[in-house]
Amino acid sequence: MFKVKVRRVGNSLGAILPSEVAARLHVKEGDSLSVTETPDGVQLSPYDPDFDAAMEAFERGRTRFRNTLRRLAK
Repeated sequence: MFKVKVRRVGNSLGAILPSEVAARLHVKEGDSLSVTETPDGVQLSPYDPDFDAAMEAFERGRTRFRNTLRRLAK
């Protein structure tokens, strides 16, 4: 278990992650984390719902335009 310190950042609050936690999340300064409420508390994750939605849209388009994409690749 890790303890994090909460500090004021402008008009907001920020949590300082220990380097071990940042390494496990594969995040660095400037990255965004998603915050999800779970029955057990709050979960921080490098998961990006916008990226996931974009990948789903890509998969639909890739399937629909499979032949066109193959021709363009030639």
